[in-house]
Amino acid sequence: MTPERTAAPRFDLPEPDAFTRPYWDAAAEGHLLLRRCGGCGRAHHYPREFCPYCWSEDVRWERASGEATLYTWSVVHRNDLPPFGSRVPYVAAVVDLAEGPRMMTGIVECAHDGLRVGMRLTVTFRGAGEGEDGEAVAVFRPCG
Repeated sequence: MTPERTAAPRFDLPEPDAFTRPYWDAAAEGHLLLRRCGGCGRAHHYPREFCPYCWSEDVRWERASGEATLYTWSVVHRNDLPPFGSRVPYVAAVVDLAEGPRMMTGIVECAHDGLRVGMRLTVTFRGAGEGEDGEAVAVFRPCG
């Protein structure tokens, strides 16, 4: 008798809840959402039920432009956690969204030696619809 094989645990899959479901539904349709405060007017990311700047609970979902600039990055050459091992080398990055918030993400469709601080980027999505399990996740690629 052969032991039952189980899939390796995944460490990259988000766990949506009732509050974040609009974000993940929009991502599945190719749209990035932010939260904007009705009190101070500032946008923020990651989604929270209150404004991290003025603590107002008057926050609502807003569709982002999907435009960003590269703030910083690191090329990851080794990661043993599934599914990252099959993606190395990959770029982990922080981008400044056009609406103001800074976001952790990945950079795709760009040679690593082509990355530059301040380069213009646009959002694309990895995951659902690409034969992968889970939700679609925002990543960025160079404008062009």
